[in-house]
Order: sequence, then C-alpha cells, then structure tokens
Amino acid sequence: MTAPLNPVLGGTDKAAIMVMLLAEEDASRILGQLTPDELRQLAGTMCGIGEIEPQAIADAIAGFSRSTESSGISGHGRVDSVRKLLNGAVGEVKTENLMRQVAPEAEESNLPALGLLRWLDPKIIGEILADEHPQAIAVLLLQLDSEVAAAALAALPEELHTPVLHRVARLGPVSRQAIEILESTLNAKIEKLHGTIPLTMGGIKQAAEIINSSHRSVEKRVMPSIGKIDKKLAKELENEMFKFEHLFALDLKMTGVLLREVESDTLILALKGLEEDRREQFFGAMSSRAADGLRDEIEMRGRVKKTEVETAQKEIVAIAKRLIAQGDLMLGEGDEDYV
Repeated sequence: MTAPLNPVLGGTDKAAIMVMLLAEEDASRILGQLTPDELRQLAGTMCGIGEIEPQAIADAIAGFSRSTESSGISGHGRVDSVRKLLNGAVGEVKTENLMRQVAPEAEESNLPALGLLRWLDPKIIGEILADEHPQAIAVLLLQLDSEVAAAALAALPEELHTPVLHRVARLGPVSRQAIEILESTLNAKIEKLHGTIPLTMGGIKQAAEIINSSHRSVEKRVMPSIGKIDKKLAKELENEMFKFEHLFALDLKMTGVLLREVESDTLILALKGLEEDRREQFFGAMSSRAADGLRDEIEMRGRVKKTEVETAQKEIVAIAKRLIAQGDLMLGEGDEDYV
C-alpha cells in the first residue's frame, strides 16, 4: 500500500508550507527574523517535506487562519516592531528619517544599543567593549555578523582574545534578563560617546549596487570619470560590479557564447565551487554528451583549493567582460543599446 504523500502535518510542516507559498522576497524577510535553530529546523523541513498535495496546502492555510482568530496583534511595542521591519527593508538611516515622520512622538534616540552596535565601526566597538568582562564581550560579539565580530575582536587588547573566544565557544543559553542588563550598560557607554561615534555607511559594495541598479548609460558616463579621479577606486568598483554570480543572468544562448571562449580546465575549477543547481545553467548550454562528460570530470577532480576556484571564476568574468566590450555578449536586456 502506498503511503500518502503528506501524512498528518505538524506545526513545523505547516510553517514550512506557508513560507513556500510566499513570494521569495516576503519569505526571505520572514526567515531573516528567525533564530539560527529555528532557521535550521524550518529549512530542514522545507527540503525534506517532499511533494505537497493541495489538501496539505489547504490544511496549512486553515491552521494559520484558526491560530489568528482570537490572538489579534498587540499594540505593545508597535513602534519598535515597525522600526525593526523597516531597518531590514531600507536600512537604519532611511528608517529613522521615516519614523520621525510617522511617529514623531516616539523617542528618536531610543535605538536599542545592541542594534546600534551592528552599525558602528569595528574599532569603535573594540574601544567600547575593551573594559567589559569577557563573558559580556562574547555575548555582544555574537550579535554581530562574523566579519564585523572578527574585526571588533582584533580591535580588543590581545589578552582578551583567548578568554572571549573560549566563552563564545562555550556560551550556551543566555537569559533575557542578562541581555537587558548588557543593553542598559551599553546604552550608558554609547550615550557618553554620543555625537562622536561614526555609523558605518557607504563603501565600494553600496556604490557598485547603485551603479548596477542604474541605467547603463550612468555606468558608461560615471565609471570613466571616476577612473580619472581615482584609478584604484574605479578598479575596485568594477570588480564589485561584475562578479561571477552575475553570469547567472545570462540566457542559454549567451551562456553558450561565453563557454566557447573558456578553457575546459578553467570551467571545471569554476563550476567546482558552485552548488549543483547553479551548474545546470552551464550544462544546459552544452550538448547532453558534453554536459555528462563535464559532470564526470568535476566529480573526478576531487577537492580543490578555494583560491583555485576563485581564480578560475575571475578568468571567466574577465572573458565575459571582453565579450561584452566587443558586443558579442549581452548581459540583461540591453534595450538602451538598440534603436
């Protein structure tokens, strides 16, 4: 007897279905609010749930509807909740400007210290935390992205590095009360430095994102001008604007044009660093026989250094740039180049 595609669904199963029903952007925002453990559990369920019958989808929606019938939405802490949602969507600076317009009665300076910590220069974070207990520093560093936390750790006195990292590794559960005490302590320190702590804003990545999102005529006009002012900056912008990931926007025809210029060994190394589903774009631009052969060669290659993969991907990006400059490769619609 064949088992049903979806047996009785638990709460996590229903949550996974609800997330998968959402648009990608909306789902990403919701997932961004989960803890690592919740995210692992939900992602595991989403990957392993298999085929989902229409009835299971209906049950999940009905269950969600029933759960909201009597719960309502509390007004307590509403301003802070809206601020957090906007921060994730448009960033802190735009959020604060918007909140001053829609909720002027709220305290503008009431930005949670742990949230502000994420925006400070790592060196400033190191200065703020330097005289804290290693346990407190460990908790605070765990609120940051790993790269920022690493830079902040480097800014701390060297004698703190070992005890802090030891506590990070052994931390375990931390009570809400302890977090609130840290929040209060950190707020007091930040108030003393009010007006002197710089927020980390701008940068190569942000500038590149703005140029990428603009009309191509902006890039053609601005990049040469920046090159005249600062050649190093222009090169860094160019590298950030066009990464290997941007090649995923190529259609099969354009991917084929690119692959004809790439050496086999370079392609093997470049694809070795991609997930299987990402490789399919390149396999799809080949004959079935060539794609199968390439899959076998990638598998036979075994482990390779990350630096080798990155070098190979950069070589392919350089080839793509050359083909685009020659007019042989088109990334995106490119409507403005036609009359």
